[in-house]
Amino acid sequence: MTAYQQGNREAFGILYERMYEALYSFLFRYTREEQLSMDIVHDTFEVLQKTHSNFDSSKGTVKSYIFQISYRLLLNKLNRRKKWRTLLPFLIPVNTASFSAEEKLTIQQAIAILPEKQRAVILLAYYHDLPQEEIAQVLSIPVGTVKSRMHAAMKSLKEQLKGDYHAEG
Repeated sequence: MTAYQQGNREAFGILYERMYEALYSFLFRYTREEQLSMDIVHDTFEVLQKTHSNFDSSKGTVKSYIFQISYRLLLNKLNRRKKWRTLLPFLIPVNTASFSAEEKLTIQQAIAILPEKQRAVILLAYYHDLPQEEIAQVLSIPVGTVKSRMHAAMKSLKEQLKGDYHAEG
């Protein structure tokens, strides 16, 4: 880590090689989801690239620092999922495995007829798991606008899909 902090880019690759398996194993045991675990590992190393200068060996080991980053990312993702599941249980990709092809098509069609600006917010939030702040950056709009578009889109989707999925409106 010290070498990486001093600008040695090869040291990052060594960190990745040494930590990947342990990190993935922890995440997979926690979630039992292969893709989610791989995504969090990837995200962890992206965060590490941005925050490696914050590491202080007097506060702990490199391993604990990396696991801490990973655990925070995991909790954030799981909390967002839980929130979305509560609001719109029929939109969460994880749950769609139990839906028939016809049901998935109905959901896709409901999203497709949303106004373009609302559709963009829904797709970025639910299918790309971006937080509202990042959606605002991607779309170059204020966070408040993201919130209002999301609210309008959810209201519309709940109304469209109410009969099909017993979503409460």
